[in-house]
Amino acid sequence: MKILLPVDGSKSSLNAAKYVGKLAKDLRSKCTVTLISVHDDIGLGHVKQFVATSVIDDYLREVSEKELKAAQKALDTAGVKHSMVIMRGNVANEIVALANKEKFDLIVMGSKGRTGFIDALMGSVAQKVSNAAKQAVLLIK
Repeated sequence: MKILLPVDGSKSSLNAAKYVGKLAKDLRSKCTVTLISVHDDIGLGHVKQFVATSVIDDYLREVSEKELKAAQKALDTAGVKHSMVIMRGNVANEIVALANKEKFDLIVMGSKGRTGFIDALMGSVAQKVSNAAKQAVLLIK
């Protein structure tokens, strides 16, 4: 089973990583897990005129690596082998595109459970992924 695990550094994404670790052990089959961190850099558009692209790339990579650490540790503790992907772009679109391209069987992600005007208006990343994905999507609080 191929599992895609989007990580954003939140408590719910860490809970999702722990769940995947337990799931992989319980299945006792060959599971491949890919952690993905995606950052939407559209908000940095105004900064690009003052800062070199390489500086922005380095910054986003460092943020992604920091966010991935806890999930990596949870999977390592569970004895689950994993790989990592760091991407930039629309977060939900990139997750779904990778899931389709690499033919993942399952997407497991944290759901922050936020409510509010912005989420009601625009929708959360978890909502967008679960609506657009062809694969099963498991949301973990």
